Amino acid sequence: MDGKPGVVVTGVSGRMGQMLVREVAGDARLRLAGALERAGHDWVGRDVGAAMGGADLGVAVRDDPAAVIAGADAVIDFTAPDATLGFAAEAARAGAVHVIGTTGLSEAQIAELAGAAETCVQVRAGNMSLGVNLLVGLTRRVAAALGEGWDIEIVEAHHNRKVDAPSGTALMLGDAAAAGRGVTLSDVADRGRDGMTGARAPGAIGFAAIRGGDIVGEHDVIFAGPGERVVLRHVATDRAIFARGALAAALWGQGRPPGQYDMHDVLGL
Repeated sequence: MDGKPGVVVTGVSGRMGQMLVREVAGDARLRLAGALERAGHDWVGRDVGAAMGGADLGVAVRDDPAAVIAGADAVIDFTAPDATLGFAAEAARAGAVHVIGTTGLSEAQIAELAGAAETCVQVRAGNMSLGVNLLVGLTRRVAAALGEGWDIEIVEAHHNRKVDAPSGTALMLGDAAAAGRGVTLSDVADRGRDGMTGARAPGAIGFAAIRGGDIVGEHDVIFAGPGERVVLRHVATDRAIFARGALAAALWGQGRPPGQYDMHDVLGL
């Protein structure tokens, strides 16, 4: 239309969806090409800008992903696992870059996404901020440098409306720690302790989740050894960091060969 990649945002009524709409609409490099919500939502049929309480943006909220995504260059998707699978199929049909920030995906659902990536660029990350992805790299390196005499615990905190735990970012950090030790996270993860659990298993990677108030996102990776601790920490104070990372991924994916990528690819890390 004007040479700018056209971006469809899914789940536009949610907090992240609204943030993404604002970021895309305000980015001179991109064009807001579509806004999606679930069928029956009261935003459907309304201009997305007006529905968000602002000025019209010239894009109506729709509930037909196949038609909206068919003409898109990119889809940015921070919704729910089942919805994401449907959007992945449509992005694959359209050959659109699919940027996935959805968390809580099961291993089976992640495997299903791989099929869609055969015909489109798919960028998936539990967290799209630069700082978090640097933290992931540091976690892998520290875990590789320290032996099993150092216990690894990952503590995350989020707002009281978050529905999945541990967070996608915490699991990214767990995967990085496991990779640093040359093991698979599913074999060593300890995701819940309650009651008489017994002593901590050597080599385990523990997780703890805090939910409260309006916490945007806080993650600590604790390496606890005899007589000392190393703590790697990231604190997010503005949800826009995730949206800006998603926009960078949508732009980066234009013209790339089909396949699955992550933010380390986007950021050249």
